[in-house]
Amino acid sequence: MKTSYKNIYTILNINRLIVVSVVLCALGSSAFSGWIVYDIHKKALNNAFAINTDGSVIPLKWVTQKENFQVEALAHLELFHTYFYNIDASNYEKNLEKALWLGNSSVDNLYRQKKADGVYNRLLQYSLVQKVLSIESQLDTRTEPYQFKTTTVFEINRGTVVDTYELVSTGNLLVVDRNYPNNTHGLLITNYFENTLKKVQDGHQ
Repeated sequence: MKTSYKNIYTILNINRLIVVSVVLCALGSSAFSGWIVYDIHKKALNNAFAINTDGSVIPLKWVTQKENFQVEALAHLELFHTYFYNIDASNYEKNLEKALWLGNSSVDNLYRQKKADGVYNRLLQYSLVQKVLSIESQLDTRTEPYQFKTTTVFEINRGTVVDTYELVSTGNLLVVDRNYPNNTHGLLITNYFENTLKKVQDGHQ
């Protein structure tokens, strides 16, 4: 008995339906996979892990990028001003070397100027102790490079007298690659300038 063939249009319609179904399934699978990857990436950005001294893993919750930058920028400024101005005859070379890692040529030029003016020689000659009392910074994080203004209060102990000074300095912060352990915040001070320096307290014993 002769077998009848199915209508060619019916077969084509079925094939087309199968192809469309396969394509839709593939697209759906790709979209689902993409969402899974995005979700994993998002969770990874919000969580980090640190190794404790005993080898245990400690989960850490990341703050938002903006908040994190604000904290790091202020910490960077405090670290720099501490290294650059909290000096005495025993630590000034070590502290200044650390400070120079945190700024660009503008910081280096200021250091060379102070050295040429005999600031560090007097530190050694008279055994001066320059101690930072407070550091307060204002930071504009709207656009890079980020402008800052820092007020540093420090005292100079000359043995017989102690004078207190207030220094106002300005500059910019530039984001750079982190350098462990020299520049852990990944920020660089540029256009650094000492604006004003005034005595805020008379010398006393």
